[in-house]
Amino acid sequence: MLALQLMLLLTPAAGSPAPPQQSPQNTRSPHGALSIPCQNCHTFSGWKPIRSVPEFDHGKSRYPLRGMHKNVACVECHVNPVFTNVGNKCADCHADIHRRQMGAQCEQCHSVNGWTVSLKSIREHQNRFPLIGAHAVTDCESCHKGAAVGQFKGLSTDCVSCHMTTFTGTKSPSHVALNFPTNCQQCHRSMDSWAGATFDHLAFTGFALTGAHATLDCAACHVGGRYQGTASNCVGCHLKDYSGAKDPNHVQIGFPQTCSQCHSTATWLGATFNHATTGFALTGAHAALSCSSCHTGGTLTAANTTCVSCHLTDFQKTTNPNHASVGFPTDCSVCHSTTNWLGATFNHATTGFALTGTHATLACSACHGSTPLAATNAACASCHLKDYQGTTNPSHVAVAFPQTCEQCHNTTNWSGATFNHTTTGFALTGTHATIACSACHSSTPLTAANAACGTCHLKDYQGTTNPNHAAVGFPTDCSLCHSTTNWSGATFNHTTTGFALTGTHATLACSACHGSIPLTAANATCVSCHLKDYSGTTNPNHVTLAFPQTCEMCHTTTAWQPATFNHNNTPFPLTGPHTSVACALCHVGGNYTTTPTDCYSCHKADYTGTTSPNHISAGFPTTCTTCHTTWTTTGWAGATFNHTWFPMTHGNAKTCSDCHTNPADYTVFQCTICHTQASTTSEHRGVSGFVWNSANCLACHKNGRGG
Repeated sequence: MLALQLMLLLTPAAGSPAPPQQSPQNTRSPHGALSIPCQNCHTFSGWKPIRSVPEFDHGKSRYPLRGMHKNVACVECHVNPVFTNVGNKCADCHADIHRRQMGAQCEQCHSVNGWTVSLKSIREHQNRFPLIGAHAVTDCESCHKGAAVGQFKGLSTDCVSCHMTTFTGTKSPSHVALNFPTNCQQCHRSMDSWAGATFDHLAFTGFALTGAHATLDCAACHVGGRYQGTASNCVGCHLKDYSGAKDPNHVQIGFPQTCSQCHSTATWLGATFNHATTGFALTGAHAALSCSSCHTGGTLTAANTTCVSCHLTDFQKTTNPNHASVGFPTDCSVCHSTTNWLGATFNHATTGFALTGTHATLACSACHGSTPLAATNAACASCHLKDYQGTTNPSHVAVAFPQTCEQCHNTTNWSGATFNHTTTGFALTGTHATIACSACHSSTPLTAANAACGTCHLKDYQGTTNPNHAAVGFPTDCSLCHSTTNWSGATFNHTTTGFALTGTHATLACSACHGSIPLTAANATCVSCHLKDYSGTTNPNHVTLAFPQTCEMCHTTTAWQPATFNHNNTPFPLTGPHTSVACALCHVGGNYTTTPTDCYSCHKADYTGTTSPNHISAGFPTTCTTCHTTWTTTGWAGATFNHTWFPMTHGNAKTCSDCHTNPADYTVFQCTICHTQASTTSEHRGVSGFVWNSANCLACHKNGRGG
């Protein structure tokens, strides 16, 4: 409509002067992306009305017209000029007279043949073989040949059940000869039209059609309708192309016939060759050269990959430096790159002598002179012998310095040399690191200097009076007490003597123990210093009691008192209340050597004074631990007596007095208190010699049990 309005506006009215000539302008189509000529539907007399039979095949669109749709005017569906802006669902054009009670899928009950159809027959057909596309407008009799006699069931749903004639009659290509499968839908995927079949070339043949192959007619490869046995290799179709190629000549240079190595299916021209597959990748300037630059004579396979095969002339003519005279290798890649011939770099580290510092800035001739590079000596003295011989601070020759200059010098700066004294086995630390070499080495060769402390510090050793090192026999190895940081404030690790100083010992002056005798002769035993303390002690008297003179058994270095004695080292370990008893309670009169260890010797009064029970009258043994087993942990009370044969749990007995009625004599016991004569006599009927008394009871019932 927009185009028609523009045309009317631009058309001059009758009798009006013609407008001035203007350049034609492109008019945008109101139909959107429609790729058919306007004259297929419109006439030259005007946009409307359109031609009675427009040249448009609706069957090739996404919605082929079937059944009653064939007779519907275009504008009935295409109310918008943009023809693609239209739905393809029934509800897009047809109002739902069922008010959504039957769902939106009209095709479940209706077909394109008309609204009035058998609901039952449609549903039955949809369950087994939905009628879509061209099937929807086919008469029932076309498939159901027995329709005249009412035979509709039992028909096969396979394509060939109706289309076998089409399958066998097809010649382009022959489906039978090519052994095509009879499931037609593999290629004929549209139910709207038999034509426009698609063939999955990869699935059936194993040869995917890509690029230009996908656009070719089948006969272009399958000549004469021959579909079987067609070669899948490139030269099967392209042998003429291979043989006729001149740039380069494929046959002459022996190119392989696997065209896919260089060509693609997109286009035959613009072939690329991956030179890296030959073992020689093309990089830098090599990648821009024509093949004939290296492959002279037209034989690509015979080309030599060594640099000099192309660059021998460059190698021989080079004068900066002269490669041939100095013996450079002919492997140009050692210094040159493919990007640019000039600006070559040589990695001197590959020779075993890396160039660093000032060495890296020197010209090659500064070291190599005119001799071949390979013959140059890498030793420092080969260039620096004069420097070595002329040095006076210190004189390297006089002190016999080695000629391996790198031990002290670096390549950055000749001056400011440093010597790692640690390499001599004598590291310089503290004050040693700040003094001049001559302070120790004097005028002697450096290698002859003695590393012993006494070589430099003998006067200090001999002049020391606090303490007098010589008099007390100190070793001349000063490092045992002194450090290189400060001569004063020396410390001595007494542990190294085998006698560690702890407690009060650590605070004493050396002379307190060593006196005026040499330090090495001092005795490490306690009594060597503490014999007076040992002899004068009266609480207890160590001498009288013959205490050992190993004071550390009871005393510590922290304080002389209080001392502790480990009684467990004696035959009588202290346990329970014994651990809190004063020594004098057991060791009466200071007797520490012959004190008895039996209980009765200390506890006789407890034994004789006990009345519950009376131990003497009961004849209890004097080995108290037989009953007083808890004495070692808790106390004297809570004794237990092993009644041996007769259980103490007999009957209703709770205490000893229940059976032992005479507390002064535990040999007396009575069974008849609990076991009355009447009850006992009735239980012993027929027992020979039965007498009711306690002595007879125990004679038969020694374990307190019946029977």
